[in-house]
Amino acid sequence: MDLYLNFIRPLFFSGLNADPEWMHNQFIGTLAALSQRSRQPGFGWICDRLYRSYNLDDPRLAQTLWGIRFRNPLGLAAGFDKNGEVGQLWGGFGFGYAELGTATWHAQTGNPKPRMFRLIDDAASLNRMGFNNRGAAAMAHNLDQVGHTQDMTLDRAIAIGVNLGKSKITELDDAADDYRRSFEQLHDFGDYFVVNVSSPNTPGLRSLQDPDRLARIFDTLQTVNTTRNATLKPSGQLVSPSDNTETQSKCTQSKPILVKIAPDLTWEAIDDVVKLAQQFELAGIIATNTTISRDNLKTQMIAATGNPVTDEAGGLAGAPLKARSTDVIRHIYRTTNGTLPIIGVGGIFTADDAWEKLTAGASLLQVYTGWIYEGPNLAKRIMTGLLDRLEAHGLDRIEQAIGLDHR
Repeated sequence: MDLYLNFIRPLFFSGLNADPEWMHNQFIGTLAALSQRSRQPGFGWICDRLYRSYNLDDPRLAQTLWGIRFRNPLGLAAGFDKNGEVGQLWGGFGFGYAELGTATWHAQTGNPKPRMFRLIDDAASLNRMGFNNRGAAAMAHNLDQVGHTQDMTLDRAIAIGVNLGKSKITELDDAADDYRRSFEQLHDFGDYFVVNVSSPNTPGLRSLQDPDRLARIFDTLQTVNTTRNATLKPSGQLVSPSDNTETQSKCTQSKPILVKIAPDLTWEAIDDVVKLAQQFELAGIIATNTTISRDNLKTQMIAATGNPVTDEAGGLAGAPLKARSTDVIRHIYRTTNGTLPIIGVGGIFTADDAWEKLTAGASLLQVYTGWIYEGPNLAKRIMTGLLDRLEAHGLDRIEQAIGLDHR
């Protein structure tokens, strides 16, 4: 019997009808406190029990991408750990990696509340958070406390991605510089970075998916990536000539940069982004962010506001996004002949959902809403199912499943 599915979820979703954002903040606060104390007696035991309970380690699930080892293909999507307060502890829940943020250069409170809603009948969520976070500097401080980039000497270490957004107060014409500042601040705290220009909850943000504006952002960040000869240490101090070679090497290492796109783009617009990603040698594309579509929903009214769901602003995530995100993955893989890695996100609740996205062309996967609905056993259940499917198809490792539908 699954304690979460049978007792905890019904209690908080229906019985107590607890506010989703309040629940989220309480959960993050608890994990942050545990993560900060993970090396203390007693707390370390709890972390160990988490790992033993929710992980399934198997070499067939591991892969190396961009020089980074992912112990399995399933990661936690951006938006859950906005300020990087939990860090490496996400590995305790069976994730192969975690993407933190979205971080902006300026701290910001986000949009007015309420701004997070459950659509239980649709296995979905609706949010208009607005990149609420404490800013890039605060995330760097947090990650310095709770574990950041992957340490290959630790068997349980996971890769850490950092999702970057534009500050609301920054003009669109200054967006590239805004992203640059966050990237420089956090450069040494992430294994890879994501340019988020696809959230529907920051005014004008999606217009940055326009080729000209997007090109400026990519060019600016890749310039930073290739010219960090005297840049920032993790502490924020300048590297001087007297610093040892190992420190300078770490600080000047280029980091993989990806772009996260909206599911609502036309095929032509997606092709434009793909061409830019190839032109600026980006590491890959995340497909996809939340959708502004409200098609075919069972939920008609948002109880917390009393408004029709069609009148509520925000991005829709979860099961209703599954088909579209998979179609986008398949399109990008086919367009690039599988040469541009894809992280697939949207509507993953089961091993079947995960397998569908992998075989459509995703190299890695991410969950958010699915984890809220399915609970902490989700990753382990999906890994078990993926191993079953590898065996059924006569495959030796997870990379062989990537794009299988196209072969």
